[in-house]
Amino acid sequence: MNKDLTVGKPESVLWRFCLPLFGSIIFQQLYNLADSFVAGKFVGESALAAVGNSYEITLIFIAFAFGCNIGCSVIVSQLFGAKRMADLKTAVYTTLISSGVVCLLLMGLGTLLCTDLLQLINTPEDILPDSKLYLDIYILGLPFVFYYNVATGIFSALGDSKTPFYFLAASSLSNIAVDILFVTAFKMGVAGVAWATFLCQGVSCVLALVVVFRRFRTIEAEKKPALFSWTLFKKIAVVAVPSILQQCFISVGNIVIQGVINTFGSSVMAGYSAAVKMNNLVITSFTTLGNGISNYTAQNIGAEKPERVRQGFGAGLKLVWLLCVPLVALYLLAGGVLLRIFLDDTTGTAMQVGIQFLRILSPFYFVVSAKLVSDGILRGAGMMKQFMVATFTDLVLRVVLAEVLSGPFGTLGIWCAWPIGWCVATVVSICCYRTGPWNQGVETAELEAKAKQEEPIAEAEAEEEADIVT
Repeated sequence: MNKDLTVGKPESVLWRFCLPLFGSIIFQQLYNLADSFVAGKFVGESALAAVGNSYEITLIFIAFAFGCNIGCSVIVSQLFGAKRMADLKTAVYTTLISSGVVCLLLMGLGTLLCTDLLQLINTPEDILPDSKLYLDIYILGLPFVFYYNVATGIFSALGDSKTPFYFLAASSLSNIAVDILFVTAFKMGVAGVAWATFLCQGVSCVLALVVVFRRFRTIEAEKKPALFSWTLFKKIAVVAVPSILQQCFISVGNIVIQGVINTFGSSVMAGYSAAVKMNNLVITSFTTLGNGISNYTAQNIGAEKPERVRQGFGAGLKLVWLLCVPLVALYLLAGGVLLRIFLDDTTGTAMQVGIQFLRILSPFYFVVSAKLVSDGILRGAGMMKQFMVATFTDLVLRVVLAEVLSGPFGTLGIWCAWPIGWCVATVVSICCYRTGPWNQGVETAELEAKAKQEEPIAEAEAEEEADIVT
């Protein structure tokens, strides 16, 4: 059901809205975890390396789908908060049309450049065919990825975080079963892993769109909505393009880092592939919570209630830090156990690499989660320049340091690049957040309150001075 995020206690509203989003992304990540699990356990270490290697390139496509999601979500949230329902419907139609065009272009480019991208990241010859096969099938399913992301963005904008959770729970669990069926019963290898994801995402996408349009019938508009609006398209693009660039540059950065890692051999690649999926599970979860905070911020900005944004920041920090405690403890104490889901050799190089990666990065989840909360508010408020500054600070530092430190310190130097980038970028993001109108209003109110408190003292001093003069 649609929910107004501009009323009620901010902490309660935000938590009820964001927790289903957290559950949704857990199931979303099960797609990739299932692919790696089945590839590593039922096909072999080289298959796991191929799927993990391809994953970094699929993130580029996901970046565009995510941009369409967040661009639509933020603008629709603002329109929903302002109760402009006709414009809200037009914004959704505009996003659906423009997303389709972008998707077709990416499918063409991906098909043409697939092999070149794999060679660009130094993909070893022994896993190149499987990596290309996985990517070719994935590209065929891009329309499902795009439109499912847009649908979930619409649900979130309307304050509904439970419906996407139900879809993802069902499709992700189905994906695991179909993965195993295709690989073990039909002996399809890496192709079976890719086709299972294709089918399950397709079903989820169709069902989500059906529910979206049914939900739209219940929303009464003050006038007949247009099918496309250049004005709204520009507003969506202002949010979507920086978000796409953010995710694209992160993906390109990850590809560069993947290229550095690939020079250390397939065992290190397999260990990194397994561990980075565990890391991405956490980071993507916090990013999704940040997206929820963007929806909360956008609705309240649209309703002209900026004072609730500051309260939302505090509630968001409390939420992500409470989630960090068990996750950090799990990765530090049981990282090896989790990695066995993907790796059979418990004493080999791949396992050692994976454990080292998780132990170095996981304590800093408390830092990067604070950045993602702050980023969510910046994006929801349309402060995209500040948002991009914080994002690029993290990315540039991680890529440059991974290249520089890999020489003298090997893989250890690459892993250390993550925490350094996170720490610096978090400081930048929070400084940008503090320049927002919600803080300026509070600071003004605090100054006025302080002035009122000092008025009696000033009057008493003035009277005392007058008595002395007399």
